[in-house]
Amino acid sequence: MAQTHEPTLLKPVPPSSPTAMRLDDKAIEAARRSLDAKAPEPPADAAWRSDLVKLLNGALATEVVCVLRYRRHHYTVRGLASPKIAEEFLVHANEELAHADRLAGRICQLGGEPDFSPATLLERSHAAYDDAPDLKAMIRADLIAERVAIETYGQIIALIGDKDSTTRRLLEDILGDEQEHADELAGWLA
Repeated sequence: MAQTHEPTLLKPVPPSSPTAMRLDDKAIEAARRSLDAKAPEPPADAAWRSDLVKLLNGALATEVVCVLRYRRHHYTVRGLASPKIAEEFLVHANEELAHADRLAGRICQLGGEPDFSPATLLERSHAAYDDAPDLKAMIRADLIAERVAIETYGQIIALIGDKDSTTRRLLEDILGDEQEHADELAGWLA
């Protein structure tokens, strides 16, 4: 005869427990009363902000170069598989452009200026521009650029740590897209 076991129910932690998770009611009430207060910002350390803006401008340059590379590949790819892959190149280009827009917006929120200067774009970018003549070379170049972006975003996220959760979450979101792009491109080479 099989024994039946009743599920073990977790008991709620009493509010007086030192391990209870509680919201700060006073801070919530202050948020209700004051429209003058600004949203939490990263540390006011000017040098830290300046370094962060520089890193984000490097990421911005990388995204813009990726937009240009994917768009070139979209328009110049040839071969039997090219119509479908050309569509995907354009999808990737548009996603990279959205990343660039989000980075530029965050740079402004941090008090910096997004650097879209064409004169220095390639030297600030972590990824290279590519004018590969055939489909496989295009995919390889795009995969390399995605892997560079993944590594770069991972390093910036680690450098930020807990100092700026808004920027960290933004970069983690973009990193997820870059990982999806890399997986897709690797699949096309297989």
